[in-house]
Amino acid sequence: GWQASMKSGSLSCILPCNRLPVQLMSQVRVYTSSGQKKGLGSEDKNVSTSEETLHKVGIGQDTSNVDQKQTFLKEPIQVKVKAVLKKREYGPKYTQNNFITGVRAINEFCLKSSDLDQLRKIKRRSPHDDTETFTVYLRSDVEAKSLEVWGSPEALARERKRRKEAEIKYRENLFRNQRLLKEYREFFGNTKPRSSAASMFFKGPGKVVMVAICINGLNFFFKLLAWVYTGSASMFSEAIHSLADTCNQALLALGISQSARTPDPSHPYGFTNMRYIASLISGVGIFMMGAGLSWYHGIMGLLHPHPIESLLWAYCILAGSLVSEGATLLVAINEIRRSARAKGLSFYQYVVQSRDPSTNVVLLEDAAAVLSVAVAATCMGLTSLTGNPYYDSVGSLGVGTLLGTVSAFLIYTNTEALLGRSIQPEQLQRLTELLESDPVVRAIHDVKATDMGMSKVRFKAEVDFDGRVVTRSYLEKQDIEQLLQEIQQVKTLEELETFMLKHGENIIDTLGAEVDRLEKDLKQRNPDVRHVDLEIL
Repeated sequence: GWQASMKSGSLSCILPCNRLPVQLMSQVRVYTSSGQKKGLGSEDKNVSTSEETLHKVGIGQDTSNVDQKQTFLKEPIQVKVKAVLKKREYGPKYTQNNFITGVRAINEFCLKSSDLDQLRKIKRRSPHDDTETFTVYLRSDVEAKSLEVWGSPEALARERKRRKEAEIKYRENLFRNQRLLKEYREFFGNTKPRSSAASMFFKGPGKVVMVAICINGLNFFFKLLAWVYTGSASMFSEAIHSLADTCNQALLALGISQSARTPDPSHPYGFTNMRYIASLISGVGIFMMGAGLSWYHGIMGLLHPHPIESLLWAYCILAGSLVSEGATLLVAINEIRRSARAKGLSFYQYVVQSRDPSTNVVLLEDAAAVLSVAVAATCMGLTSLTGNPYYDSVGSLGVGTLLGTVSAFLIYTNTEALLGRSIQPEQLQRLTELLESDPVVRAIHDVKATDMGMSKVRFKAEVDFDGRVVTRSYLEKQDIEQLLQEIQQVKTLEELETFMLKHGENIIDTLGAEVDRLEKDLKQRNPDVRHVDLEIL
């Protein structure tokens, strides 16, 4: 039969008569952080109890087996204890060790600069390229100082509300103040020196756009006179074409001036894309105003033909327009060749990639203007030779089709640029190899390089850093003998925690310095890279 006996601290199981009794014995000991231990149950009592049980149920068994069993039960049990730190609960919002800049402390906690003089100042690595370090304050110190100044959280909240209302009122009056300032300048004269935006129109794309505005404005005036005198549909299309070019290039000039604005909190990456926006609107304007009116006038000429007057003045004006448009085209071609050579690109690649949208628009508009002058002159010549006005209307349709093609190309290229396209694979490969060749980098993942326009690239990558190299970089700047003495002085868990926290924070700062160094190297070796985001994997 089965018999069982269970007591505190021991377990005995009696098997059938042909089996030896098996006894499992366990003893639990609890170790505390102070090094003390507690035992549940007396060992001697457990042993005597087990011996008594064996005597009762083991009659007739081999005494040698019993002695062997008792010897096995008296063997000590070894337990390995792992000492760990108690997990600290920080809560959902922990800002005790947060740093805050002086500007934020003054604005968010309604303090004065003199109030910050009494607080602890901490030098930290600067996130800006022009400075190495800057001063920050502990947020807990700033919060305590604000309560000391204002007396209570309620008083601080009232002051914040008052300042917010004052800020809203100031923004509402900003437009009125700007208008008054403009009137003041108009009355007393503006003595402000020439701005950098104005100087942009004396070189590069700005110069090309201003030359095109002047020439196309004159062409529109003379073509309009020729159309009034002759009534030619082709000449009307040419006049509309010149008017569209003038308006679009004025829009390009506005985009160039706006793109020179400095970044602000609402637009931290600047206003460079204003050139692409202006070029996109220009392409839409060419399609609607130039191509649309040319098609309309050509169709009306086919439906309702009428005889054309003498075309002598029209030919003279077209010849003058051909010369002026050709001159503007040469200016745009030379500017694009110079810029493409500086970027190491071919003429075709520079135009297709829309590296300089303003110059591209002038180039394509003037190229279309030269071709449209040739088409208009050919169709007007056929009309004068045959006396058939249909040739002139067909010429108007041809000019409209040419303008539509140019506008479609401008809309496509500028839309691609505004969507944020990637840089060339060769350039991306150079950036990747530069990062991977650094000893501190193990691997990079999820690499993205976006062309923000006007030779500005934003680079982003997930970087797997080598912790051993980062730690060695930190140790190379330390006194090893002093560090060894600090290690030898560690005797308790509290001292070990203090030692690890101190050097752990310094190693994290070293990792941040390595990230800054990599970003700086990328910008120095690749001037097109303006914004770098390296995320630690």
